[in-house]
Amino acid sequence: MTTDDPGPWEPADAFHVFDTTLRDGAQREGINLTVGDKLTIARHLDEFGVGFIEGGWPGANPRDTEFFRRAREEIDFRNARLVAFGATRRAGTDVADDPQVRALLDSGASVVTLVAKSHERHVRLALRTTPEENLAMVRDTVAHLRAHGRRVFVDCEHFFDGYAADPGYALDVVRAAHGAGADVVVLCDTNGGMLPARIGAVVGDVVAGTGARIGIHAQDDTGCAVANTLAAVDAGATHVQCTANGYGERVGNANLFPVVAALELKYDRRVLPPGALAEMTRISHAIAEVVNLTPATHQPYVGISAFAHKAGLHASAIKVDPDLYQHIDPELVGNSMRMLVSDMAGRASVELKGRELGYDLDDRDLVGRIVERVKEREQRGFTYEAADASFELLLREAVHGGPQRFFRLESWRAITDQRADGSVDNEATVRLWAKGERVLASGEGNGPVNALDRALRSGLERTFPQLARIQLLDYKVRILEGRHGTQSTTRVLITTGDGTAEWSTVGVADNVIAASWQALDDAYTYGLLRAGLRPGD
Repeated sequence: MTTDDPGPWEPADAFHVFDTTLRDGAQREGINLTVGDKLTIARHLDEFGVGFIEGGWPGANPRDTEFFRRAREEIDFRNARLVAFGATRRAGTDVADDPQVRALLDSGASVVTLVAKSHERHVRLALRTTPEENLAMVRDTVAHLRAHGRRVFVDCEHFFDGYAADPGYALDVVRAAHGAGADVVVLCDTNGGMLPARIGAVVGDVVAGTGARIGIHAQDDTGCAVANTLAAVDAGATHVQCTANGYGERVGNANLFPVVAALELKYDRRVLPPGALAEMTRISHAIAEVVNLTPATHQPYVGISAFAHKAGLHASAIKVDPDLYQHIDPELVGNSMRMLVSDMAGRASVELKGRELGYDLDDRDLVGRIVERVKEREQRGFTYEAADASFELLLREAVHGGPQRFFRLESWRAITDQRADGSVDNEATVRLWAKGERVLASGEGNGPVNALDRALRSGLERTFPQLARIQLLDYKVRILEGRHGTQSTTRVLITTGDGTAEWSTVGVADNVIAASWQALDDAYTYGLLRAGLRPGD
């Protein structure tokens, strides 16, 4: 397998989308990628259709060296070219004798990115060499790699700070790289301190003053990495370096997904294979899963809240035309519109949410009763924007004129015993009625709520074998502000799944176990409805 054959779809070389998740993104605190993780992410990125994937620094550590070896053997890249990252030769050495330059060639990557100093102060203090030798290091390394058939990009580290301190020298570095054969010279905002207007002005100067093809690499320390990247494009940059979900050192890098979405949907540039943009939300979440970070709910375009609407005023407008409060159709990026039902909800919110759940709520009195019920319960501490399943049960009960339940509680009891040796035992007992029969069951667990869950499951699985597929996935407790001195109210949110979908339910009570019971009751009731059962069957 080769890494230099981009396969059936060849992106126009006039514009590059370059991903550095596997190198720069991996520097984020809390991310520790195995070789297997890097291979999986590389496959996702290639499927998404980026043009270049920077895999790491071969020779700098065994993991990156192994990654390049395995990528050559295990991945048939269809859209992307694999890129090796490294540095210019060491000061005072011959480029042919530099082992890290040799490691770049040995990686087998057809494209190499070289990091080079473009700030004279960094040259003197970090490299401990002269400005003239630094220029020679750039020229020699680029020319050497080009002579061995590699395509070369040069990252000018700290370029914008260097340009502010000595624009003449910063431009000399760009010219040295370009003159030696670098395809792209990338201007790096390494400490992330720039703002869009400054980025645009400097990139425009460099494009006009050097004749080099210019790229942009923006860190997000001012919260402007995406804006800075697009400002550079406006000024003439034709190569953007980003990371998936904005992962990176400190607060991160320019986020690949909003940059690509802006290029495709706002700039009308075709930078991805046909149909790939619609996979963006899935790819974003898949990569988050690999790095073991929860997907950012409020991330532009791909976050679960990116097209969520809560206020009644918004819902009224969306009922007329979704475009009135959405800048794009969410399906273009693989996302979907969501209506959040809360105490801010009006009739339109409930009607739209009902339609989303498959109910045509054309009875104004019924809608009014549902709205008032939601507001009354949220006043007590319930929340339905995070508990769609509990809201659907509330809606079903309003539509059908009564509870939609498969079992009726007689009583429950949970006991926790602390023993002298420090061990803790938890046991729960439930008394229920299901299909006309009284059920008595008990269970033990690693906490009173877990014991209650096991008792409930034990008592019902014989009657409802569908419960075997249902598993509790997450459990959250929040103590709400008390109204009478030290008295407090507890809210419990439970996430449950059946292997194909997940749903959330809510319970509120003065007692955490009582609140948990409410959420469990809703969770299993909704799960049985999903399994195709109907109350009374």
